[in-house]
Parts: sequence; C-alpha cells; structure tokens
Amino acid sequence: MTGLVIKNTGSWYIVRTEDGRDVECKVKGNFRLKGIRSTNPVAVGDRVQIAENCEGTAFITEIEDRKNYIIRRASNLSKQSHILAANLDQCMLIVTVNYPETSTTFIDRFLATAEAYRVPVCIVFNKTDLYDEDDCRYLEGLIHLYTTIGYPCLKVSASQGQGLDEVKAMLRGRITLFSGNSGVGKSTLINALLPGTAARTGEISAAHNKGMHTTTFSEMYPVDDAGGYIIDTPGIKGFGTFDMEAEEIGHYFPEIFEASAGCRYGNCTHRHEPGCAVLKAVEEQRISQSRYASYLSMLEDKEESKYREAY
Repeated sequence: MTGLVIKNTGSWYIVRTEDGRDVECKVKGNFRLKGIRSTNPVAVGDRVQIAENCEGTAFITEIEDRKNYIIRRASNLSKQSHILAANLDQCMLIVTVNYPETSTTFIDRFLATAEAYRVPVCIVFNKTDLYDEDDCRYLEGLIHLYTTIGYPCLKVSASQGQGLDEVKAMLRGRITLFSGNSGVGKSTLINALLPGTAARTGEISAAHNKGMHTTTFSEMYPVDDAGGYIIDTPGIKGFGTFDMEAEEIGHYFPEIFEASAGCRYGNCTHRHEPGCAVLKAVEEQRISQSRYASYLSMLEDKEESKYREAY
C-alpha cells in the first residue's frame, strides 16, 4: 500500500494512505538511504510503501524515488545528515531582522543548499510590525539584495495578519517547506494562514534575543484541495551544509557563479588568485560583501572538515 509521510514523531511516522487513513508506522529493519548517512532515513514528504499488521500499525518497507529534498548536517554528528523534508515544490525561509535577528550567513547557507538540490526559495520577512526605523531600513536593504539575485521576498506580520494574501497565493497546489531559526514565527504564521491548525508557538528569550524550540517534530498541514501542503519543521539554530564539495560552493551562489565565468583560472577559489572576476565584482560592489563573506565561511568550513577527517 502506498502513502504519504505527513508527520515524524521520532520513532514513529504517520503515513496518510491513498484511501485517506492515517496509519502509525515504523521503519522495517536496518533501513538506509542510497548512499546517504542520515539520522532520519524517512522524511516528511516521502512517498512510501507500507505493510499493515493486525494491530492497526504498519512497517515502512520502501521509499519511492524522491524528486528532491533539503538536507543539513546533523547537530554534533559531522559525518551524518538530517533531511528536513522531501518532494518539495518550494521553500519559504522565514526570517526576522530583529526579535530575533536572522544572520545573512544563515540565510545564504540555506539558499546555497536549496540551490544544490534545485528547490526554489521565497524569503518571508516576518514581524514587520515590530521594527523601528533602523530595522525597516535594514529590511529594505536585504529585500533589495536578495530580489536582485533572483529570490522573491515577502513582508508579513503573522500576528497582525498583514501580507498573508500574497503568501496564500504562493501556497496553492504546492508542497512548501517552512524553515528558519527558532523564534521567527513559523508556527504563528501557519496558525494565521490555516486557522485551527494549532501549531505550537513560543516566546523569545529576552536575555539573548533568540527563539526557543516549540515545534518538536516535522509535520505536514493541508492547505487546499489542489494538493497544497505546508511542512512545518523544528527551528534551526545553525545550518551546516552537507554533501557539497569545496569547488562546488560557488556554483550555488548565482551571482558568484555568473561572475566566475570571467576568472583567469578555471579552478579559481575567488580568494587571492590574479585575474579573479569574482574579487573584482566584490570590489566594484556588484557582489555584496555579506554574500561573499558567506561564501568564504562555507569554503572554510569545508576545508576544516576535510582536515579533521584526514587526522
């Protein structure tokens, strides 16, 4: 029997079958993905085959081929990955310029990973009702930066119901991953978009201006009758990239990849080489300093990881 994984509760998965039933399932045996060392062999959004038993539960016996997925390096497990969700039409990266602040490094790492797995991303700036003049100025600068690169951006206030119509229009008929740091208001936004969902919300730590985890497990929420779903995921404090070679990182920054066509050397790392078109573009402010810094940080992380593995 075929079904869709709509919730991960740790040791159990909830699978919605073709006849509309929700069945509690476990993974059968030593289940491993093809070539991927993952902390979660089955992800929300997977299409799976299940075998039911007399107790009313079932085993997941097979995962159907995925069209894509979003993956990150697992916390404290440098050689393992964690799949956030599978079979996505798009991602909405929920960010806040304050309360708490989402760093451009986090945004850029997420965008690069989505580029690597060919998942379109829309950046949703939440909590706009809370921003002062300086916050608003910074917000407009970020929107200009990312829309210029090619990422659509939306401004919303989930708590005030502002900007929700544009978000709803983009959700229709699509499977959309909601992701972002803890505290940016993913669950509040889902509750505003889908009244009655009752996704858990939490408070911001005043001491550190950081969010506390409230979503414990990933879950899918139906949006409409056209196959639209929102996948809510636990908040992410950091985004460690996985399964990406150092020489490939620049490919996942569209403006860096475009500029690199003019580099003198084909294996240019865009750090110190003569005739580097990327460095020239940074100097001429055609590539932003923040994006270039994010590229360098990912490159350094990859080199440090290789060094640790060698020793």
